[in-house]
Amino acid sequence: MKDDYSPCRVCPHECGIDRYRQATGFCRCGAEVSVAAICCHKGEEPVISGKRGICNVFFTHCNLQCIYCQNHEISNNRSAIARWMRVDEIAREIVRLLPECENRVGFVSASHFVPHVVAIVEAVRALGFHPIFVYNSNGYDRPEMLQLLESSIDVYLPDFKYSDSLLGERLSGVDDYPQTAICAIGEMYRQKGSPLWLDDNGLAESGLMIRHLVLPGMVQQSIDALRMVAEEISASVHISLMSQYYPPFEMTAFPELNRTLSAEEYTTVTNAFYELGFHKGWIQELDSNEQFRPHFESEKPFLN
Repeated sequence: MKDDYSPCRVCPHECGIDRYRQATGFCRCGAEVSVAAICCHKGEEPVISGKRGICNVFFTHCNLQCIYCQNHEISNNRSAIARWMRVDEIAREIVRLLPECENRVGFVSASHFVPHVVAIVEAVRALGFHPIFVYNSNGYDRPEMLQLLESSIDVYLPDFKYSDSLLGERLSGVDDYPQTAICAIGEMYRQKGSPLWLDDNGLAESGLMIRHLVLPGMVQQSIDALRMVAEEISASVHISLMSQYYPPFEMTAFPELNRTLSAEEYTTVTNAFYELGFHKGWIQELDSNEQFRPHFESEKPFLN
């Protein structure tokens, strides 16, 4: 991976710093890979985690700084939660956990560590294991980096958060989220298309699934985001329409986000989902916000 992080152009920020010498870019990460947890996680979509869960690698820090992130303990770029691990150490830990999980490995929030993702996949395969690899992203990716992943990643699981640039700047700290994310998802779609290929157990083997989290008080922006996906990608893609939002802490600066989603709000967005022509994907129970609250300071961040 020599020179992959110097100058760093891995994510859309394109900070241009030498990460071998300093960690002063947007993500505040150097060239060593930083991991918060490697664990079996049962809380993804049914076709991803199945009954036994997926072996997820949770990277620290993030190239977005969403004020409502449920993983804020590790995504905050000032977070101290980290395990500095070599690629071979990560690969061995994955292989150790695979028998406890479905034969799947997820890379969570890895947009600023794409070269390491490629190396980890190669290392796991070199050990004689060939699980399904899932790239679980916030959608803020460079298409050029996604092209590097084409032979490594089986399933793409990106977010599409906003269709409104101003909202993206206000809530996630970037002013170009919609156009950047839709281009990234377009590259994922080029690689995988609309079909989601399942194995005999109903688990995803190849394809693209797009997540959208409905935020309280922002129904129209969710409808507009779905419309943008339908018009610029396809209404035939699988959508995971999530109702699991909860305030991760007291949101005094953003009082509209200081509550969970109402049934009326989620129903309105769900109805728009069908009206826009989407027909494949998942919706959640409204009380799902109680089920997906991680604690990364614990040995097992997720209770489920």
